[in-house]
Order: sequence, then C-alpha cells, then structure tokens
Amino acid sequence: MLQAINIGMRYASRVLFEDINIRLSANRRYGLIGANGAGKSTFLKILSGECEPTSGEVHISPNLKLGVLGQNQYAFEELSLKDAVLIGNKRLYDAIKRKEYLYANADLSDDVVNEELASLEIICAEEDPMYEYEVLIEKILEDLGFESSMQNELMSSLTGGDKFKILLAQVLFPKPDILLLDEPTNNLDLPSIAWLESNLKRHQGTMIVISHDRHFLNSVCNSILDMDFGTLREFSGNYDDWYIASTLIAKQQEAERNKKLKEKEELENFIRRFSANASKARQATSRQKQLDKLNIEALALSSRRDPSIMFKANRQIGNEALECENLSKSYDSKRVLENVSLKILPGDKIALIGPNGIGKSTLLRILVEDLKADSGTVKWGATVELGYFPQNVSEDIKGEESLYEWLRAFDKKRDSNEIRNALGRMLFSGAEQEKAINALSGGEKHRMMISRLMLQGGNFLVLDEPTNHLDLESIIALGEALYKFSGNVICVSHDRELIEAYANRIIELVPQSNSTPKIIDFKGSYGEYLESKS
Repeated sequence: MLQAINIGMRYASRVLFEDINIRLSANRRYGLIGANGAGKSTFLKILSGECEPTSGEVHISPNLKLGVLGQNQYAFEELSLKDAVLIGNKRLYDAIKRKEYLYANADLSDDVVNEELASLEIICAEEDPMYEYEVLIEKILEDLGFESSMQNELMSSLTGGDKFKILLAQVLFPKPDILLLDEPTNNLDLPSIAWLESNLKRHQGTMIVISHDRHFLNSVCNSILDMDFGTLREFSGNYDDWYIASTLIAKQQEAERNKKLKEKEELENFIRRFSANASKARQATSRQKQLDKLNIEALALSSRRDPSIMFKANRQIGNEALECENLSKSYDSKRVLENVSLKILPGDKIALIGPNGIGKSTLLRILVEDLKADSGTVKWGATVELGYFPQNVSEDIKGEESLYEWLRAFDKKRDSNEIRNALGRMLFSGAEQEKAINALSGGEKHRMMISRLMLQGGNFLVLDEPTNHLDLESIIALGEALYKFSGNVICVSHDRELIEAYANRIIELVPQSNSTPKIIDFKGSYGEYLESKS
C-alpha cells in the first residue's frame, strides 16, 4: 500500500536519516517513535508528499485515499462545525455545496443546469453511497462533546482544543485508506483520547501515528517504527513489546561495542610497543590489519537519552498541607467554579482530571495565587514550600541570557555545580548550557522548567500539563520522579501512564448541564478509580 524506497533527509551537513526502506501493509497500525529531533515529523511529511526528501522516493498504490491530520487550527474559521468535518472529503463537500447553490439560484428548467446536477449527484453517490454523511458527521461531533445545538456554529467560536477535535473528526470522517497522524492526542482530554483510541482501533487500512502517550500507543498500535541510529526499524507489537525487544538489542549491542573497544585498545597497545621492533614487525602489521577491520562505528549509539529527574524537598511538610473553602470564579457571565472546598493532607499526590475548559487550570492558578477567586479562601500549611509548573511556560521562560544564567537568577547563592547538574539531568550538557534561553524549543522549555523545580526543592509541586512537548523517555522519568517524591503533588495531565505512575488520589471535575462541574474526590490510584466507576 505504502512504500518508502531509499529515503534520506539531510540539512546542510547534518544527516537526519538515510537509506530508509520499508513497506507498510494494510490493516497495520504503526506507532512512529524516536527521540525529539530524530526526524519523525519530517518523515511523515515526506510520506504525505508535503516535503521532498533529499534522496529516495515514496510509492502509494493507485486509487488509495490519503488522510493527513491538519495542524492549522484556524484554517476553517468561517465554516460551521459540520462543514469543517465534511470538507475532509473535499470532492463530496464541493459537490454538495455546488448542488445547494444551483437549487437555490439556478434556473432548474435549464438543461445545462440539470446535466450539471446529474453529474453532481453521481459524485455524491460515489463518495456517499448510503447518503448518510449528515448522520455520520452529527454522530462524530456528538461523540466529541459537540451537542446538536452547536454543530452549525462557526469554527471561530471554538477554543484551540476544540478546534483540534474538529481537525481530528475531519481526517477520520472520509475513512482514508492511509492515515497519517502527528501527535493526535495533543490538546485532547481523557474522554476524547478514549474516543480516538476506539475509532483508530477500527480503522481498516494503513495508519502511522506519532505520539508521546505510552498508553495510547499500547492501546492502538500493533507495530512500532523506531526512528533511531539515523534509520528506521520495524517491530511487531505495541510500545511495551518494542521496549522489551529494544532493551535486549541495546544490551547486546553495548556488550558487543565494549568487546570491540577492548580489542581495539589491546591491538593499539601491541602495535605501539612492537612496530619498531624488527622481530615483531610482522606481528604488528598483522595486528594493524585486524584493527582496520574492526568496525566500531557500525555499532552506533542510540540518539535517545534518558533524563534523570529527582525532586528532593528542602523540608518535610508538617501536619497541614492545603485547605480551600468555597472557591468560586466566573469569567464574564460564565460561572467556572462554585463553592469548591478541598482538604489536601500531607502525602497526597493528586491527579486533577476532567474535560478541557472545565476549570482545572483556573483552580490551580487560584491555589498558587496566580489568579484571584471571586470568593472563598485558600490556606496553605505553614511549612509548605511551593513549586509551580504553569501550563504556558513560554511566558516564564524568555530572555537573552544563557540557560545557566536564567537558572542562577532564581538563587544567586546556589553553588554553580548544582545548577549545572540540574541542567545536565535534563540533558542540557556542556555548550548547550550557554545558549540563549529564547532559542529553546517547546520541549526544551519544559525541560528547563523541570530543572528549575529540581533546584527549588519545594515540598508541594503544582503542575499544569507538564508533559506537553516532552518525549516518552522524559514522561516516564517524570512519572518515576513524582512517585519517589516525598512531598505533595497536584497535577493536571491527560497522560494516563503518568497519572497511574504517581497518583494516590483522583479529583475529577465532571460537567453538569446548565451548572458548574461536580467534583468527585477518590482516594486511590487511577486504575482503582476507573474500576470504581465501572
């Protein structure tokens, strides 16, 4: 169905990947994984035809529909929600709109008009044989949380997260034979991710998806494409199957590499000692030939690097952590929170969950006093030292100074080695620590914020979507760090593996019709919470 032949991509002197040869089969759902910067998105753009490779070519079987998840959330502002989904099948959309125009404006007694209408009817029948496009679109939108009463509203009325849901509906509606998805779970809440998983598991055709959501990859994918070592390797199974297999391969390669390095050192020592000795010259020449045959470069090191995250509190929390009473907040005329009361005890590690836009970030901002409540009180324990990770880190991480200088500004008495170690733990090493803070990518800014949290030594961490832009290795390391952390945590996240890794208490904001959300407070893990609901 889809084949990449000798695909290579380079930018100036940097080789992103080369000699990729792979045939992707029907009814396979591939998860495309790799370190940030390995070239995953570039490879997907090459497959879709959006980007030309430096070398090689892509073959797609004739008459197959290609679906690519759009990234421009503002491309359809003047369309209704229904039409924004319908335009995913451009041929059907154009035919329907032309029909509507002719019926409303043309002379229906004109033979030319009737011939055109007949041709348009044929297109509609070919693209929608059961004449069910309206019912299908309405069902998709309802499943994504858009009630029938709002489906004719314009895209411009939606928030960014809801616009992205429409883009997902748009690419799934035509049921393409080849489906290419780059980070489809970004900006989605847990119910929407569950809906997407269910739909993708029923997809009949070839699918390639880039995601940093481990649970999503395990649930949806039956093959993994691992972009590493400047090429692509295929593994059968889901992400966990790949992890087991790749770990074994990596250990074998490391052992082989160490063996060759030791052999290389011994040969070099022999040559150095005896090359000038006439009686040993022949043996030295023989050793040199052996040395020349040693291909250590073939055992390349992985581009993956695991961060080492460790949160260590400067002091333990006493008997009181946090208590808030009757918190209420409105934006304009919309009531977001009403009379929210919570008591958080020392040792609580909370996952704050709920649909997008329900007020999770608003609640966190009120708790850390970044936003003022309309009414109610927030009382922190006397021994609490906060560490806050805001949703939009770009507002906090900016400037011309170096990474080292930016961190040092928060505590000028801090030992320079501690600052550099904190940066090194988040994979900023050597010269990278001296580059300008405003030159960082989104993922790098998130790693910088984690470096700052590690240095601060707070005993109560408040985290709002900390996994955005992080790769799988960083998310796994963050989950382990939060689990081992001796202090308190309250974290907003839609990454289920992260939630499962650390949370011992779940607080869910549940939407209610015509009222503020209901709060469910469950003491236990996320898995136990899901079991209690079922």
